[in-house]
Amino acid sequence: MADRLTSSAAKSLGAALSASGKTLVVAESCTGGLLGGAITSIPGSSLYFSGGVLAYGNSAKISLLGVPPALIAARGAVSREVAVAMADGVLSIFRADLAIAVTGVAGPGGGSRGKPVGTVWVAVVSPGGVRYAHRFRFSGGREAVRRETVRASLCAAIDVLRSDAAGGE
Repeated sequence: MADRLTSSAAKSLGAALSASGKTLVVAESCTGGLLGGAITSIPGSSLYFSGGVLAYGNSAKISLLGVPPALIAARGAVSREVAVAMADGVLSIFRADLAIAVTGVAGPGGGSRGKPVGTVWVAVVSPGGVRYAHRFRFSGGREAVRRETVRASLCAAIDVLRSDAAGGE
């Protein structure tokens, strides 16, 4: 169950998607389904949410989303490049208008010097290309990192849709 801020963001995203007539899909790693859960907690979300792929392990990123193994080997699973490839992959599966992908280190283990616990990449992609890609460094425990990732992802997609509505890029 999403907290109040996350529910509010999910409602705002749903309203923006409904107003634009666009559909959304997600590819999730570190959030483990929480992003899709937040989106589908809003009644009527089936009008704009087509679905998603939970690709927690690298093998799922490769086999389900088509992320090149060489890309993961070169850049790491928690990278801008992999987040964008995950979004591209889920976008092509569902043929939606917008895709959100998240990949990160939620902790408590798995961090490294270059990618400490709390490092998360969020990408928002449309058929026209990358619309947003940002590296976050969230603090707190595993659940806090996952919760902040969901909220940041929802807000990023809202910003992209608002930019579209304003005629910007």
